[in-house]
Amino acid sequence: MKNKILFPLLVLVLTIFSCDDRDDNLEAVNIRIKNVSEVNYDMVQVNGDAENVYTNVASGEVSEYFEYETAYAYASILIEADGETYTLQAIDYVGETPLPLGFYTYELNVVEENNGVELKLVVD
Repeated sequence: MKNKILFPLLVLVLTIFSCDDRDDNLEAVNIRIKNVSEVNYDMVQVNGDAENVYTNVASGEVSEYFEYETAYAYASILIEADGETYTLQAIDYVGETPLPLGFYTYELNVVEENNGVELKLVVD
């Protein structure tokens, strides 16, 4: 009877202490894109990074995460959608604090009037 109680208790304790959270072993900032506009994004580039290019992000959808060595609450964004190019130009990051390691979403909306981009940072 004693073994029947101790074994499930041991399994429970080992399960609790062996679980990893997705944030436990991060080595970079992880950013994904959420398309909050009404047009599909053919291509999205963050800070001119040619290695991490988000492609085919449909309206209302999110992309996969890409890792960045350094990222901020805002960024330079280039979006190509329906034959148009939309941009948000970050001037500099003077006085800004880099994002800590973690998972983030840049919610992006295109602004038709000036071919601009609105960015909202969400902590995942």
